[in-house]
Amino acid sequence: MSYSKKKNETTDKKTKKLSGPEQVEAYFDSLEHPQKMEIEEVRNIILESNDEITEHIKWNAPSFCYQDEDRITFNLRGKEYFMLVFHCGAKVKNNEGKDPIFEDTTGLLNWVSRDRATVTFTDRNDVIAKKEKLAEVVKKWIEVTRSYESTIE
Repeated sequence: MSYSKKKNETTDKKTKKLSGPEQVEAYFDSLEHPQKMEIEEVRNIILESNDEITEHIKWNAPSFCYQDEDRITFNLRGKEYFMLVFHCGAKVKNNEGKDPIFEDTTGLLNWVSRDRATVTFTDRNDVIAKKEKLAEVVKKWIEVTRSYESTIE
């Protein structure tokens, strides 16, 4: 009898859902990665590049959104490096054509497909060396994918 009561009390309580930034903070609090400081630095570069970028956890990693659409997601599987994946959201898009969606004048992006690219970081010096170009690429990615979305839907 007391079991039923406890079960109902537990079920009736609302679990507070963490905001996107709270999710990411909790993620970093428990993150064990040899390049944790560098990853946090890259996070800051992304957030500082555009004040409309938000963050949350998607695909078990910090992900950055523009107007509630995922655009950039960390890939932290490697121990010797980490990556950013630049994409056009979670849904597969009609990405006809062979050329990348814009010309990357920084040379930072490694194009995986027409509308998906990665950037790899190996250490603190690499993050520092790529800081300005990364901020530029993030701004350009947001700008281009915002207009790209409307042309493919």
